[in-house]
Amino acid sequence: MALHLIKLCVGVKSIRDLKDRIAERLAEKRRKRQPAEHIHTTRMVPTRADELTDGGSLYWVIRGVIACRQRLIDIRPIVDKEGIRRCRLVLDPKVVATLPRPRGAFQGWRYLAPKEAPPDLGKSGKGLADLPEELRRELRELGLL
Repeated sequence: MALHLIKLCVGVKSIRDLKDRIAERLAEKRRKRQPAEHIHTTRMVPTRADELTDGGSLYWVIRGVIACRQRLIDIRPIVDKEGIRRCRLVLDPKVVATLPRPRGAFQGWRYLAPKEAPPDLGKSGKGLADLPEELRRELRELGLL
């Protein structure tokens, strides 16, 4: 069974903001004739990489809420220019909105068991995926989602 990661999406204000940043980075890579992979670099290397790349996703916490996910494609340990070990998480550029779920702040990433992961928004009820993200956030804050 697949295992997931969860991480704070620092500096991002919304799912739309995340999608725009991904599109900009991929466009820049194409201009530089680099492989158009969406990569997120983190400090620690997950020890359970095989489970993560067997259908796992990286769930993003945006403004205190688990808001979306991206499928994990590969995990690549590296050593950067300063000689520091890091990890490149290769992610599917497609961002999938999830049913909003509150999540407090934490450092780095954490493993997320499949039973703890929120369902994709499209699977959780007709019409929710069509609502603007800000409205979904307000409905969640009012306890209606």
